[in-house]
Amino acid sequence: MKLLQCLLFSMVFMACAAQTQVEKDKEAILNVMKAQEKAWSQNDLEGFMQGYWKSDSLKFYGSRGLTKGWQQTLDNYKNGYPTKDHSGRLRFEIDDISPIENNSYWVMGRYYLQRKVGDANGNFLIIFKKIDGEWKIVADMSS
Repeated sequence: MKLLQCLLFSMVFMACAAQTQVEKDKEAILNVMKAQEKAWSQNDLEGFMQGYWKSDSLKFYGSRGLTKGWQQTLDNYKNGYPTKDHSGRLRFEIDDISPIENNSYWVMGRYYLQRKVGDANGNFLIIFKKIDGEWKIVADMSS
């Protein structure tokens, strides 16, 4: 009987510990996205890109097709949003954050840009991965 109780206690403890880690991961991911909102809203595109994996393997899929690499993604942002009037104020609305596997999550939601040149909004699905102890976007599909 004691063995069964110990086993049940261990299972409950492990489930709670796993849930706690998921909540910590989600909070850390949301913090990255809050920093991105702030940087973008200041037309600090380099600061915004700190949330992305600085690698040639980064993938961004948008209205113009597939972009590969951190630098090319930054260059595209700089071309598309050259001034504060173009970048405006960014706000994310998160619909779902779910684990995919160890140290990776998808985030689904909407973005809203309030801008002098006209507001814009759309949907996104991004994949975060914990790399060298930091949460980074490794893939982004925005429309």
